[in-house]
Amino acid sequence: MPLSLSPPPLNSIALCSSSSSSPSCAKNSSYNCKLTQPWLRPRVGPRGPGGRVYCFSARPKRMAGATGEDWEAGDLVRVLMRKFSDREPLVKTLDKYVRVLRTEHCFLLFEELGRTDKWTQCLEVFRWMQKQRWYVADNGVYSKLISVMGKKGQTRMAMWLFSEMRNSGCRPDTSVYNALITAHLHSSDKAKALAKALGYFGKMKGMERCKPNVVTYNILLRAFAQARNVEQVNDLFKDLHDSIVSPDRYTFNGVMDAYGKNGMIQEMESVLSRMKSNQCKPDIITFNLLIDSYGKRQEFEKMEQVFKSLLRSKEKPTLPTFNSMIINYGKARLKDKAEHVFNRMRAMKYTPNYITYESLIMMYGFCDCVSKARDIFDELIKSGKDMKISTLNAMLDVYCMNGLPAEADMLFETARSVGVNPNSSTYKLLYKAYTKSKKKELVDKLLEHMDRAGIVPNKRFFLDALGAFGSLPSSPESNSAKSSSKPEATIKA
Repeated sequence: MPLSLSPPPLNSIALCSSSSSSPSCAKNSSYNCKLTQPWLRPRVGPRGPGGRVYCFSARPKRMAGATGEDWEAGDLVRVLMRKFSDREPLVKTLDKYVRVLRTEHCFLLFEELGRTDKWTQCLEVFRWMQKQRWYVADNGVYSKLISVMGKKGQTRMAMWLFSEMRNSGCRPDTSVYNALITAHLHSSDKAKALAKALGYFGKMKGMERCKPNVVTYNILLRAFAQARNVEQVNDLFKDLHDSIVSPDRYTFNGVMDAYGKNGMIQEMESVLSRMKSNQCKPDIITFNLLIDSYGKRQEFEKMEQVFKSLLRSKEKPTLPTFNSMIINYGKARLKDKAEHVFNRMRAMKYTPNYITYESLIMMYGFCDCVSKARDIFDELIKSGKDMKISTLNAMLDVYCMNGLPAEADMLFETARSVGVNPNSSTYKLLYKAYTKSKKKELVDKLLEHMDRAGIVPNKRFFLDALGAFGSLPSSPESNSAKSSSKPEATIKA
């Protein structure tokens, strides 16, 4: 059945109606989504007459085309990252390059180390640079370090850095408070974090150097939208509208995505209308989040209209566009439409990724086509590519949702025998399935595997599994799937 792309016009999702450029978007067209832009922040310099602190930029501004100097800095940081190891102290490595290392190199090191769990090494680099003759306290460095600590859940360390910054003579600015708010929002106590964030927001409004900017509003709007605090989101939108700050695409996309993921379609469409009234054109992120949100709510007429608008726009579909449509059609058991989307994707010369194949596997599982799901799984194994645990989990989930625990157990054992190491998600979905089908022997065997793998189930693990009994369908209608499944196929290493 072909995908219907001609439903009646829907004003709320007519995304390509305006061809005029947006004044508010134009001035924010180069907006960097990073929470901090330290190369635009002041650095505390020497004290002048009367003890006044002069500030200057710490980091060279990045140009559109990388200069030779930029490349040299990047090369040096890559060399340092390769040399950092447990065999040689980090400080010793830094000392070897002390003649050439400067603030900009350390800043790049923070960024690289921040992408991993090596937050303690960031502090080592920071302590090392503080001892150098060329070091001058800098807001940008502190903003980056606070951001890194926050992402790693080290809120106390972020607060210590904030105090350290003030003690060093730096005056906080908007970027520092943005980093501090973000650090708190990464903490586990979300209610306390949101209260802290609002407290900092109110404090910023009372300080000339720290007035909230569009990044501040983006952080807060997304946080409260994810918390489903619609009243606070509306208050922030009103406050943004009354301020001199203009919203940008990140503002609208972030809030729409959070609303959509929570199934708050009316609120999402309200933000979309506001985006259109601000003359902000949608980008591919806008299209994808709308397609995914409508698909999850099975509002396929609207989803297809958005897809049609996307094809008419200057934007191009991406793999997440098709993957979302495939899995959401599958959940609605619309197999023909899902297959049509996949075929259309191939006709448009897109190469499927592993998420595409996992979406197809799950789609066939939802549609009781276990044998087709297994065909795709076996083709992936035969291709010789490294199998991802998520792909194994998808196939196991298909067996489990179709009432085939024995076949799931057989695949699980085969995967382990060829060296595939299941993760906690694997054990959780199997535990749920085995308890649903009252297969005590499979449950006992799975617990033994978990014990040998060093995975200790916590209270939440068992509560989730026990909760499965209350939501059990009376009897899965998958007789045809059972008769056509292929548990005998093997996985090659």
